[in-house]
Amino acid sequence: MILPVGAGSFREAMRIGAEVYHSLKGVIKGKYGKDATNVGDEGGFAPNILENNEALELLKAAIAQAGYPDKVVIGMDVAASEFCRGGRYDLDFKSPPDPRGPTVVSIEDPFDQDDWEGWQRFLAQVGIQVVGDDLTVTNPKRIQRAAELRACNCLLLKVNQIGSVTESIQACKLAQSHGWGVMVSHRSGETEDTFIADLVVGLCTGQVRAPGPARVPPCPLGSPTPPRPPCPSVP
Repeated sequence: MILPVGAGSFREAMRIGAEVYHSLKGVIKGKYGKDATNVGDEGGFAPNILENNEALELLKAAIAQAGYPDKVVIGMDVAASEFCRGGRYDLDFKSPPDPRGPTVVSIEDPFDQDDWEGWQRFLAQVGIQVVGDDLTVTNPKRIQRAAELRACNCLLLKVNQIGSVTESIQACKLAQSHGWGVMVSHRSGETEDTFIADLVVGLCTGQVRAPGPARVPPCPLGSPTPPRPPCPSVP
């Protein structure tokens, strides 16, 4: 995923994200052919790459081609629970990381949701944003445990994961009380409703994860609400 951290406004961030997205489509088409630009459920591309670094290099090329190498950084959702079985990680399909590859500044779910020790050791060794999704599932009890163990430093907040707006606000406030970042996220099969854009503003999270601007239903941030004054604290 890309993070337009150098944008001066939300409007600029949206424009940069869309431009890099379409630049990436061109990069993929040039290297793998038109068929490789088909998109998935969330608007993402899935070219037939063989290594993780190959995907990062595609992103790096798209960012440079769009003209934003100084404004866009790269993040990853590892989803490690998907290849962890019985406490062991199946890495047969992965290759060792290349230290010369693009820098990743935000990483989500680098370990299995119950590998608390792995999360602790990782956070202690890296100076980047470590996002808990499967680890925390927007659940206050797991957020509190993760904070006490220093397992991550950012919450991925999904409203329909915890079940209500009230509980989402509670989860956000708890994470923020521990000095964490909070990233409000869309879900697979997102609708045209723009509520999460309002939630981001209301909770002052500063981060939102949206699907690719590919088709209808569009990105839930596609019809932004009017400009608002600075956020007050949430009661």
